[in-house]
Amino acid sequence: MQKVNALQLRQSLGKILAKMQETGEPILLEKGRRPVAVLISIEEYQKRFVDFEADQRRRELVEKIRSADLPLPEGKSSLDLIREIRS
Repeated sequence: MQKVNALQLRQSLGKILAKMQETGEPILLEKGRRPVAVLISIEEYQKRFVDFEADQRRRELVEKIRSADLPLPEGKSSLDLIREIRS
């Protein structure tokens, strides 16, 4: 992981971003030799945060559906009901 300090970031933001896009590696930002932040690519952000949040909402929805414990109409499976809803 590349490390840059605040001065390097201010002076070379374009170069630093280009290198991050090229390598895909996160960049550790330091201030006074102490880590304070991390720059990550948009792909990594979506994978770690956006997709994670959507997946978490899906899990919560599935849990609500399972906890509802609704009876199925006779002779129909849950797959049959899903197919009906989709059509």
